Amino acid sequence: MTNFEQQETAPLSVSAAMARAKGALEQVTVKLVGEISELSIKPGYKAAYFTVKDQSASLPCMMWNNRYAASGVELTVGQLVELTGRFTLYAAKGRMNFDVFSIALAGEGNLRLQVANLAKKLEAEGLMNPARRRPLPVFPDVVGVVTSPRGAVIHDILRTMRRRFPLARIVFAGVPVEGAQASQALIAGMRCVVEAGAELVIMGRGGGSFEDYMPFNDEQLARAIAACPVPVVTGIGHEPDTTIADMVSDVRASTPTAAAEAVTPARESLDELFAAREAALFGALERKLDRAALQLEHYANRPLFADSHVLLANQAQALDFASDRLMRAIPDNLARDGQALDHVAQRLARLMPEQLERGTSTVVRLQERLAYALGHAGDAQRVQLNRFTERMKLRAASLLMPFDQELSLGAARLHDLSPLTVLSRGYAVARTQEGEVIRNVEGVSAGQDVRVMVANGELDCTVVDVRHIDTAITTLEDE
Repeated sequence: MTNFEQQETAPLSVSAAMARAKGALEQVTVKLVGEISELSIKPGYKAAYFTVKDQSASLPCMMWNNRYAASGVELTVGQLVELTGRFTLYAAKGRMNFDVFSIALAGEGNLRLQVANLAKKLEAEGLMNPARRRPLPVFPDVVGVVTSPRGAVIHDILRTMRRRFPLARIVFAGVPVEGAQASQALIAGMRCVVEAGAELVIMGRGGGSFEDYMPFNDEQLARAIAACPVPVVTGIGHEPDTTIADMVSDVRASTPTAAAEAVTPARESLDELFAAREAALFGALERKLDRAALQLEHYANRPLFADSHVLLANQAQALDFASDRLMRAIPDNLARDGQALDHVAQRLARLMPEQLERGTSTVVRLQERLAYALGHAGDAQRVQLNRFTERMKLRAASLLMPFDQELSLGAARLHDLSPLTVLSRGYAVARTQEGEVIRNVEGVSAGQDVRVMVANGELDCTVVDVRHIDTAITTLEDE
């Protein structure tokens, strides 16, 4: 027996046997597909632990946290996954595990991961922000419908809209909703109905599997919906089904029929709306009439309309005060002007003899000088004497001229300020029998005798009636 045979037949320790098995298993790398049945991912663990199974077997798996985070897959129970790794043994427990190098969702799970990643991308760009969703027209005139021309969807939409809001006109784009080219057909159909004048677009399809909804999870379709110039309403599948198109649309309805109901008002709600608007109009009209009546009553109760004297009361009182001041001012002004005229006359009386005396003395002196010069001068002196004589006459006349002008001015002012001059312009002064000037109608009464002074005499009169005259009185200066 050789040494090699002795080594093969020699018994091994448990640790050595597990080490030999571990070394043999870890040399095999396989790729497998299974469904996750158990999952344990806890904070503080260095790895993610889960179990995959098929119809007849199950396999415990572990994946280090750094590999799990790098895979981008979020595991849940029931997912169908595709694993790549190797078998290994945990010697301390004598347990075999599958050490996972990479993991990916298989079948529908992979599609769901792609849709989830696209949803995150579009959400980060703000295409799913609720703030960008536009309100729908309350009473749309033209509604665009983009769906398959075959099947019950288009008939359900048309029937619902005819029942709820038959006034709306429908423009329809029949396009395929399944297959590789369905997303491009949906984009083209949406563009056609918008160019035809649609105020909003309904995009829908019936129920189906997750793979059937993949055209509505297309990135280009999602961006076209977000960039559509009119609101887009989606009704895809049934209530639990949600696609990328639903996420970026302005309104997401659970079914195509619900989408048609979302864009059209119900007839009952229209009746209620019109009744409410009618009541609001009548109420507003009544309130407006009540406010107008209150305002009219307020204006009617103003003093201006209740008493006609209110409008000109202040002006009438001001006129009375001005008239009273004028009647007091005329005699006072005449007295002051008379005094001033007397003062001017006295000054003239004093100044004229003095000026004449000075002029006479000057003339006498000049005559004496002339007589003396005539006796000793010849013809030249006589000519000069005549020139001096003319100059003396002119000077004497110029000396008297200012006094003549001042005297004429004073006489003219005395004439203008004379009460007789005022009376000559048509005014009259009324006095009582005692000689007191009558300034207003309150100073006399009917039947009283008065004396009226006019320009060329006096009149004895009897007051027949007393009347107030509310007219403006002009001053003598304005006359």
